[in-house]
Amino acid sequence: MKKLLIGNEAVARGLYEGGISLVSSYPGTPSTEITEFLSKYDDIHSEWAPNEKVALETAFGASLSGVRAACAMKHVGLNVAADPLFTLSYTGVNGGLVICVADDPAMHSSQNEQDSRRYAKAAKVPMLEPSDSAEAYEFAKAAFGLSEKFDTPVILRMCTRVAHSQSVVDTGERVAPERIPYERRAEKYIMMPAYAKARHPIVEERMKALAGYAEDCPFNRVEWGGTDIGVITSGTSYHYVREALGDSVSVLKIGMPHPLPDKMILDFASRVGKLCVVEELDPVIEERCRVLGLDPVGKSLFSPIGEFSQRTIAEAFGKETAVGVSADTAAPARPPMMCPGCPHRGIYYVLAKKKLTVLGDIGCYTLGAQPPLNALDSTLCMGASVSGIHGFLKASPDAAKKTVAVIGDSTFIHSGVTGLINVAYNGSPAVVVILDNSITGMTGHQQNPTTGYDIKGDPAGKVDLEALCRAVGIDRVRVVDPYDLKACEEAVDEELAADGPSVIISRRPCVLLKYVKTNAPLAVRPDKCRSCRRCMGLGCPAISFKEGKARIDATLCVGCGVCEQLCPFGAIGGDAE
Repeated sequence: MKKLLIGNEAVARGLYEGGISLVSSYPGTPSTEITEFLSKYDDIHSEWAPNEKVALETAFGASLSGVRAACAMKHVGLNVAADPLFTLSYTGVNGGLVICVADDPAMHSSQNEQDSRRYAKAAKVPMLEPSDSAEAYEFAKAAFGLSEKFDTPVILRMCTRVAHSQSVVDTGERVAPERIPYERRAEKYIMMPAYAKARHPIVEERMKALAGYAEDCPFNRVEWGGTDIGVITSGTSYHYVREALGDSVSVLKIGMPHPLPDKMILDFASRVGKLCVVEELDPVIEERCRVLGLDPVGKSLFSPIGEFSQRTIAEAFGKETAVGVSADTAAPARPPMMCPGCPHRGIYYVLAKKKLTVLGDIGCYTLGAQPPLNALDSTLCMGASVSGIHGFLKASPDAAKKTVAVIGDSTFIHSGVTGLINVAYNGSPAVVVILDNSITGMTGHQQNPTTGYDIKGDPAGKVDLEALCRAVGIDRVRVVDPYDLKACEEAVDEELAADGPSVIISRRPCVLLKYVKTNAPLAVRPDKCRSCRRCMGLGCPAISFKEGKARIDATLCVGCGVCEQLCPFGAIGGDAE
C-alpha cells in the first residue's frame, strides 16, 4: 500500500514490518516521532526510558533474549548512550538491534551540530543513512537482517530534513521472525578484560567483512550521467545534488556511510573527470577518499556548518538559480519564547529580579535565557546544571548566596539525579530548582517517570520527586507554585540563606496540556496604567505596549495572574474593559 509518510513514521513502519518486538527511547527532536509511531502498534512493547543509555541497554537486553529490538534518540542522546554502544560492538547481538539516531544540521532544536557518522566509525559498527522516507522505510526494515547477519548493532542515521519531510512509501506486511534461542555464552556477553581481548579481533574481522559487503550492497549505488564531474554524496544532500545538477553529473549515492565501499569509490573516481564530495557537516566521505589516494573537492567548496539546499549546490557548481518570490519587506524576527501562562515564567522573573547566577539545563525552560528575562548564565547538556553548580560553588564558595541551578522534571530524571547525589555526598550549599511542569515539554508532551503514565497514556509507576530528593540526602525540600511570585521569592530567599543543599520544586502543569483549565483573560485598565512597563519585564507574548499603554491580547492570555501581581497601580485585572 502506498502511503505519504514523514521519514520518522517510515522508520517506524520499517522497523515494525521488520519484526521488532521492543523499542525503548528517550524523546529528542528530531527523533521523537519514531517511537511515538511505534507505540501505536499494540503487538510490540514501546516505552519511554529515563535516558538514552537506559534505552539502549534495554534494547540490548531484549536482543539478548532473542527478539528484534530498537531504540531512538537525537544526536546528542548518542553521547549518553555511547557507553553501552562501544561495548555492544564487542558483544554483538542475538536478535537484531537497530539504533536510530537523528542528527540536527543547522541546530534547529539542539545545542551542537555533531556528526553521528563519527560514532559509527569510532565504535566500529555499521551505519545506514536514508535520503528520503522510502529509503528510511527500506533501510530500517533491512537493518535487522544486517544486524543478525554480521552479529552487530546497526546505526540508522536520520537528519532533521529526512525525519520531518514526506515522500511516498510502498508499505507491506509485518513479518515477525521466530525468537532466536538465548544461549549462555560468557565469552561473548561478559566483557571483562580476558573475554573482551578475545572479542576485539572479532570486531576487526567483522569490519573487514562489512567492508566487502558494502561494495555490492543495496544501500550504495552509482547513477551515471555526464562524466566530466562525479559527485559522491549521501542523505538529503543526494536530492539537492539531483535537483540542482540533474543528469549533468554522475552520482555515487552512499547509503552506507560506514564502512564505505572503497573499491566502488575508486572505480567511480577513475571514470569521471573531476571528483566532488557533497556531504553535510563533517568531511567523513572526503577524508576516506583522501586515505584512498584521491583528491576530491569537498569542504574547500562546501561549508562544514549547517544545512545545504538546492541553491547551495547550484551556486557552488556555478549554476544559475531560479529567482524565487520574495516579499517586499523582510519578515520580522520572531525569536522563540515561553508560551503565555508558562509556569516557568514566574520563578524565572524572581531569579532575574534578584540578579542571581543561574546555571540552566536542556528543555523548553532554556527559553528563559531570552530577553527580557535573561535569566540563565549557562546551558551545557542534560543534567549539567546540577553537577555544574556543585563545581561552581566548590570553586567559588562566596557565590553560594547568589547562585542557583534550574532543571526540568524529565531532565532531572534523565541525568540530574546523579548530580544531586554528588551535591549531597560531597557537600555544597547548592540550591537546585526543579521546574516540574508535569510533562516532557519541548519535544511535544511525552510522558516520563514523574507523570504517572506510560507512553500509551496508561497508569504507570510514578516517581515522587520530594521523596527522591530526600532519599539521596537532601533534607530541605519544598514545593512552590510558580504563579505565586511572593511564595517563589520567599522560597528562594530562605533556601539561599540556609546552610547546606536544598531543592525547590516549582510545580504547575504545562499550560498546553489538554487537562489544564485556564482562567478568563486579564485586561489592562488604561486609566490606571502609568506606563511603567514593569509587566513587559515578564516577556509574556500576550502583553504588548501600544500608544503608551500596556495591552493584553485576550486571544493569548490564559489568566495566570503573574502580571497582575507585578503591577503597582492595580491596572491589570479580570474586570477591565
